[in-house]
Amino acid sequence: MWSIILYLLLGAVAGWLAGNLMRGGGFGLLWNIIIGIIGGFIGGWLMSLIGIQKAGLLWELIVAVIGAIVLLFVISLFKKK
Repeated sequence: MWSIILYLLLGAVAGWLAGNLMRGGGFGLLWNIIIGIIGGFIGGWLMSLIGIQKAGLLWELIVAVIGAIVLLFVISLFKKK
């Protein structure tokens, strides 16, 4: 149960950070959580592709933020059209 709450909090922070790093400030708390969680999966997948495997809460946050930034970038490509 605590791991689910931890992943939601980590996703919320990652989505919020990614939203602040990208122009536009994100999409609100709920969407930032969703983007952060999906970003965690995308970031983990990208890191496994390039062969980087580390552990730790800070590393997971960094990976989730990277993935969320990638996701926000892709969303912005479709949003501008």
